[in-house]
Amino acid sequence: MGDERVSEPAVGDFGRPRARDRPWLMRTYSGHSTAQASNELYRTNLAKGQTGLSIAFDLPTQTGYDPDHPLAAGEVGKVGVPVVHIGHMAALLDGIPVGDMNTSMTINATANWLLALYIANAEAQGVDRTQLRGTVQNDLVKEFLSRGTYIYGPEASRRLTVDTVTYCAAHLPRWNPMNVCSYHLQEAGATPVQEIAYSLATAIGVLDAVKESGRIDDADFDRVFGSISFFVNAGIRFVEEVCKMRAFTELWDRIGRERYGVEDAKARRFRYGVQVNSLGLTEAQPENNVQRIVLEMLAVTLSKDARARSIQLPAWNEALGLPTPWDQQWSLRIQQVLAHETDLLEYDDLFAGSHVIEARTAELVDAASAELDDVLGLGGAFEAIDELKSRLVASHTDRLRLIESGDLTVVGVNRFTEATPSPLGGDGAILRVDPTVHDEMVADVERWRAGRDQADVDRALAALCAAAAGSENVLPASIELAKAGGTTGEWAAALRDVFGEYRAPTGVGAAPGVRSARLREVAEIVRAMPDGPPRFLVAKPGLDGHSNGAEQIAVAARDAGMEVIYQGIRQTPDTIAAVARDEDPDVIGLSILSGSHLDLVPAVIDRLRAHGVGAPVIVGGIIPEDDRHVLEASGAARVYTPKDFEIGRIMADIVQLVTQDRAD
Repeated sequence: MGDERVSEPAVGDFGRPRARDRPWLMRTYSGHSTAQASNELYRTNLAKGQTGLSIAFDLPTQTGYDPDHPLAAGEVGKVGVPVVHIGHMAALLDGIPVGDMNTSMTINATANWLLALYIANAEAQGVDRTQLRGTVQNDLVKEFLSRGTYIYGPEASRRLTVDTVTYCAAHLPRWNPMNVCSYHLQEAGATPVQEIAYSLATAIGVLDAVKESGRIDDADFDRVFGSISFFVNAGIRFVEEVCKMRAFTELWDRIGRERYGVEDAKARRFRYGVQVNSLGLTEAQPENNVQRIVLEMLAVTLSKDARARSIQLPAWNEALGLPTPWDQQWSLRIQQVLAHETDLLEYDDLFAGSHVIEARTAELVDAASAELDDVLGLGGAFEAIDELKSRLVASHTDRLRLIESGDLTVVGVNRFTEATPSPLGGDGAILRVDPTVHDEMVADVERWRAGRDQADVDRALAALCAAAAGSENVLPASIELAKAGGTTGEWAAALRDVFGEYRAPTGVGAAPGVRSARLREVAEIVRAMPDGPPRFLVAKPGLDGHSNGAEQIAVAARDAGMEVIYQGIRQTPDTIAAVARDEDPDVIGLSILSGSHLDLVPAVIDRLRAHGVGAPVIVGGIIPEDDRHVLEASGAARVYTPKDFEIGRIMADIVQLVTQDRAD
């Protein structure tokens, strides 16, 4: 992108015009409630100058459930838009010229299906599939390691990704069939070295499988290699992040040349989009997030030789809840000011020849190469999921201990905490999804099923299962199912019957302990408890797969001497209650980050009491302050949010809570 010049002049010194590079694609990651509501938001954002779509799908859509499935309760429309059938895709894109639009879809386990819906809808609108431009994220390794919206196991997941890559190579030449996503690895605690190495290992795992499939001629492989894109994270360590992107660029070029013999230098370009770091956004003094977002954006724009091709920025208040359209407009304007008001795009790479940048980049290249070789020596990213998960949990533990000790400063959280109240809060500060959306969507899908030709759907489902059970590419069958009126849940269930389901490792058991002074104090108290150490059940109800917080609580409780029961993500209230009945815990912790806490927490507590489980329940997650009293009224004994960063204090609270409960 950096060598593309546009004719629009910029005014230089003394009014002389300068040529400018073309700006990156500007996106906002958005979607909520319904397809109709999200379509209105998209058209509004495009009118404000957004130049590409970035669609956020809700958790039932991402994990392959229709709105009437028990696991979808409380989750419909919360963190994205529900797309159940082709009618929803048509409503989502109504009035948007899909033949001219560059669309990014954050979808992984159901990527094949959502792309099928996108293709089927485009053709219904008279747009040939060869004209479609965009990206599907389609990176399941990072789902196993960090984000949790997987369905099938590593082997089946890679097969579906290979099907998408090879289909696009033949039929969607302008589409990026895989967006290797290092973003969530950093959110899960990855160091820059791990972020580079694990994402490159994922790309290698897929490209090797593409070659082994025999579906791509050697003459076409350069084009396939060039179609692989990346989605990265830019954190607050500005210099290191600049160097990370330059290291990514150098290593990807090397992999193309040395491993795959890609001769076309343009095909070897490291093409990436970015969302800047959400892990570092704070609930405390959230206005500080604005400058964090700006600085992180600079890390992926200042270096022309490693500049992002598309950028989407979070809103300043995403640590509090779902941002409003005004908040998203603010983030879009940040990009527009940099691209159109400053002179950044008038110059060559600002860091070329910098001995500081070049030295740190070389260090990252060497360290990431060694880590990549280690992963490949373990068989590859898909084969080493357990080991990589343990390493990420350990890295995240190290980071949190540094924050807790004060060795890593987070302004407004563990230092400079005195502040004047922000005028940006109050009613309407975050967007709340209408709770009636769930019932509306259940009624919608019931009407949809009643109005279609079920025989056509059954034939399409049978063809899909046959393709999956054999060696055929499943995308053609998925497209036919989309046209027949199949649903997201039906597509996913058909493949569950063929591939089975998968439970990813938690990484908790193998993660090494890093005890802070406070945790050591708590461990001494636990050892002296007359009735033995507390039994602590950590659970994640609903479809929220962001398990980083739950894993860190489980590791800390283990290091504080408690007996920890943690079975991973995606549990129904009934499942949690049954486990609690059988395991007899002293305390139960629920972790929810998807905004479904007002639905799921009371449901879990009701099921627990129905099973005769009286243990106190604590709750943690992205929970607006106004919701605290609602959860406490429903029976929650404690409510923790991201501002409660002192894990040692949380563990001390839990021990005190158990002591009081045992005494009652």
